[in-house]
Amino acid sequence: MAAAVGAEAKPLIKVAAICGSLREGSYNRGLIRSAIEISKSSIPGVEIEHVEIAELPLLNTDLEGEGSFPPVVEAFRQKILEADSILFASPEYNYSVSAPLKNALDWASRPPNVWGDKAAAIISASGGSGGSRSQYHLRQIGVFLDLHFINKPEFFLNAFQPPAKFDKNSNLIDAKTRENLKQVLLSLQAFTLRLQGR
Repeated sequence: MAAAVGAEAKPLIKVAAICGSLREGSYNRGLIRSAIEISKSSIPGVEIEHVEIAELPLLNTDLEGEGSFPPVVEAFRQKILEADSILFASPEYNYSVSAPLKNALDWASRPPNVWGDKAAAIISASGGSGGSRSQYHLRQIGVFLDLHFINKPEFFLNAFQPPAKFDKNSNLIDAKTRENLKQVLLSLQAFTLRLQGR
């Protein structure tokens, strides 16, 4: 029986979740919290860690040593390197990605690029189009970084459209949206395993 259970179990994948907003009350942070909860409760084989980017200094190559980076940057790069895939929660700022997210992307792309050949997914909570334009810019950036994004399902959430999607603490409460988020995570899991040949 033990062998049968083991044969059915999917290999563990480690997902680094990155929020493009630094606000504690950010809806995109709420999406990451929900993704972690969903993975723990109903997606065996997926382990999501929220990797903070708030402490990263603005990109300045003068801060680099001979093959080294500031400690906080080195720690961030290591988290990305150790991850099997990436989950971006990207708000839309002026039709594009946020400055903190672009800064994180740039630091981890410094040689050697630690984003390379990883699977990735994007989720967004915003007004209007739900962050779609930021996602398209992020996909364009990902071409150079050698990130491989899932194409379906897409996840654009208008956070202000009834019924209420979040509670007063920015926790996701809408059941349909939680199910959509789960489908993104399942797609990321499947694509990551396929990309790695597992």
